[in-house]
Amino acid sequence: MFYGYLTARADALFDLADAVSCADGPVRSLVELSLVGEHRRGHGALYDALACGRLDIDRLRTALAAVPLPRAADGRLVLAVDITCWLRPDAHTSPQRVLCHTYGRGKDQTIMVPGWPYSMVVALESGRSSWTAPLDAVRLAPGVDAATVTAGQVREIVGRLASAGQWRPGDPDVLVVADAGYDAPRLAFLLADLPVQVLARMRSDRVLRRAAPPRLPGTNGRPPRHGGEFVFGDPATWGEPDAATITDTRLYGTAWARAWNRLHPRLTHRNAWITSAKMLPVIEGTVVRLEVVHLPSGATPKPVWLWWSGVDPTEADVDRLWQTFLRRFDIEHTFRLFKQTLGWTCPKIRTPQAADRWTWLILAAYTQLRLARAAAADLRRPWEKPAPPQRLSPARVRRGFRHLRAKSTCPAGAPKPSRPGPGRPPGRRNTQPTPRHDVHIATTKKTNRPDTKKTKTPESPSTSNRLKIKQRDVS
Repeated sequence: MFYGYLTARADALFDLADAVSCADGPVRSLVELSLVGEHRRGHGALYDALACGRLDIDRLRTALAAVPLPRAADGRLVLAVDITCWLRPDAHTSPQRVLCHTYGRGKDQTIMVPGWPYSMVVALESGRSSWTAPLDAVRLAPGVDAATVTAGQVREIVGRLASAGQWRPGDPDVLVVADAGYDAPRLAFLLADLPVQVLARMRSDRVLRRAAPPRLPGTNGRPPRHGGEFVFGDPATWGEPDAATITDTRLYGTAWARAWNRLHPRLTHRNAWITSAKMLPVIEGTVVRLEVVHLPSGATPKPVWLWWSGVDPTEADVDRLWQTFLRRFDIEHTFRLFKQTLGWTCPKIRTPQAADRWTWLILAAYTQLRLARAAAADLRRPWEKPAPPQRLSPARVRRGFRHLRAKSTCPAGAPKPSRPGPGRPPGRRNTQPTPRHDVHIATTKKTNRPDTKKTKTPESPSTSNRLKIKQRDVS
């Protein structure tokens, strides 16, 4: 099936995807994949496939939505959205790079590094598992609004899931889980016409408003649109919760969850809400405060504030929401597997189009590993504990995928003998140097906050005396 989505350099791209899935260890560089037994071509064909090959991404998206997807305990689909960056700080000749938000070594320190940010959407599993089901990946071009791109991704995914029969009328709404970087009320507003609910973490310094009080008879003037304040940092403004639960957990000890119904942010005509409409919407939701005794890492736990686009929660809803949000961190395990094991960010690719092809090859290889999860043998190391087939990690399934691949047919054709081209004659200088591109000032924050301060590009100019270029920022 995957071979049919490769429309140019299909044999070389298919062998490259097989090499990623069957390599003995982590992928350290792109050229080393040509030494894997499943890659039957030379390293020249490998680079040519990424540079000039073609992949039908739309058909691949449709295929990913049609494969069996994990579901929550109540049968609903849970989607996690997040942005991860392919950092390219020294790629002066690569276009469309933006400043990506990364964490520094110190506490609460951030560093802006040039790279290609990708917005990814995956389906989450329930229970103790690090598996996810990737459904879409979109590279964020300079100047785009990340929240709008994510909303468009979710909208298209829900349509594909409905077309594939994964969601039918009458099924529970699809739950979209996000971290604090997203503006949850705005995401819920953009997806209000879909069978979708949004659950996202909020910062602890937020201030929301209650519903407007009922209008008393005989009162003059315009009726109020907002009620009293609900300050996250001021317990005096909370009042009695509308629902509360206490749960004993294995990793976190006792967990207290309290929920307050029908809270909304007070919107203003600026940033993402700049519109010609005189009346901004009132987006009501439920706020959940989660407190635990301890963390698995031993760090001091801090309360977690969640915002859910639904209203009138029950105790069962509160338990389901905070436990579902903790499953969101499985997408971080997927990002780490992509980067550290499958080598997603290892190649030094110049063009963003080639980066997109390589990204979708990684997603296809990971999906093959997930589908082969039940049939893979546990080739554990002597120091590893035995695990049942349903509990194998993605890295351990990849370890035994080579044995499964040998039993299946290979649609790619055999390589043909060839010789490399002559290249540039010795002694002739390159008269057409590769153009260099500036880094765009654009953050990957999803709240669409405009940056008014100029930030210097954290790159250093080339050390070549002939190609010294003064670094400047282009917004």
